[in-house]
Amino acid sequence: MYKRILVPVDGSETCEKALASALQLAKESQGRVHLVHVLDELAYLTGYEYSADLLQVARDFAQKVLVDAADKARAAGVPADTKLMELPGGRLGELIAGEARNWDADLVVVGTHGRRGVSRVLLGSGAEQVLRLSPVPVLAVRSSEPA
Repeated sequence: MYKRILVPVDGSETCEKALASALQLAKESQGRVHLVHVLDELAYLTGYEYSADLLQVARDFAQKVLVDAADKARAAGVPADTKLMELPGGRLGELIAGEARNWDADLVVVGTHGRRGVSRVLLGSGAEQVLRLSPVPVLAVRSSEPA
């Protein structure tokens, strides 16, 4: 079964559902989770003097997301480690796929909002990128309702 499960987390309700599923799988297989949060620095750089402040707030939030996820893993009795990854203008799917290879993951568990139509085209789909590029199986956990 799956012993090394990579879980991208962002603090959203959908990712919380994915994390719960990953923790259940890891507990049943006596596995472990690798919790990653991807920070896109370019999204916070505005050219104004407050850009550095915004980036620090984003880093602080990212660390909190990782700590909260690790606390949930610990409460579930699942070994976990965390990693903050920075994405300077790259593609989320490529970064997660690379981390899955580097960490030797057996499975990636992602949350997906299940967007369709125009909202999917405009907002993109990080989960779809991961599905297409991952070197290992991917479990996509949907939010309760398609967006």
